[in-house]
Amino acid sequence: MDRRTFVTRAAAMAAFAAVGGVRLAAQQEVGVRVPGAKLERLAGGFEFTEGPTSDRNGNVYFTDQPNDRIMRWSVDGVLSTFLQPAGRANGMYFDAKGNLLACADERTELWSIAPDGSHTVLANRYEGKPLNGPNDVWERPDGGIYFTDPFYARRWWSYKERPQDSEQVYWLSADRRTLKRVTTDLVQPNGIIGTPDGRTLFVSDIRAGRTYAYDVQADGSLTNRRLRCELGSDGMTLDADGSLYLTGKGVTVFDREGRRADQIDVPEPWTANVSFGGRDHRTLFITASKGLYAIRLRVAGANPAK
Repeated sequence: MDRRTFVTRAAAMAAFAAVGGVRLAAQQEVGVRVPGAKLERLAGGFEFTEGPTSDRNGNVYFTDQPNDRIMRWSVDGVLSTFLQPAGRANGMYFDAKGNLLACADERTELWSIAPDGSHTVLANRYEGKPLNGPNDVWERPDGGIYFTDPFYARRWWSYKERPQDSEQVYWLSADRRTLKRVTTDLVQPNGIIGTPDGRTLFVSDIRAGRTYAYDVQADGSLTNRRLRCELGSDGMTLDADGSLYLTGKGVTVFDREGRRADQIDVPEPWTANVSFGGRDHRTLFITASKGLYAIRLRVAGANPAK
């Protein structure tokens, strides 16, 4: 997501100080939250945070994209830099082998980053042309990868027109030999997440203001598109009850029937992305503008990395 596009779309909310650090009251104590849970600001001073994902131990990695770095928030509450420079990484997702999949839009690439920080380019072109700018990514159980490819002009690019003829979703096969476009009619896809059984994919068309569900086929194709909710989203995640967590103006939660179940307000101009993490995978980590936030939930995340 381009922070400049959306920074004026959500008003900043007030924060107040509490003993032990800055803690922020959520408006309600219902829905997905543990009763009495408060939103906590874990760290700040970033330029724009994005792309949270959890490793198998519950440590959360996220990006500070304008500063070209990937950060790590440990289960012990220690903040460190994992990788810098980082290809202007945006959305990320840990794969089953422990590599970090990253939408590295400095050169409009999809990366696989090894634990030692070295990377392999998995995709960067479609039908001979550069990708627009991979934005968010999810790996299904068999190793196939889905990623969104919207176009947000970046200050580090030397061009201002999108390379591709549209902004769609792509699938990369598990053997990394086949890359194909699997949607044709989206306006500007952004957030993406799938169910842990690999059968359903959720895609947010942020410019259209809608989020869709698709049936996932073995060959990567998507069928049976249906509307999940009438709200677009930057990043997304899914909990074990089947509720979707959409971002933008705070975090809006929709249950499996598409009904609005909760609203978690965040005192930042824009909330970019979310991921479950922590030792029991019941803490929701939120990347929002200049800060990293967290809140305890009564339900765990559906996917181990998100």
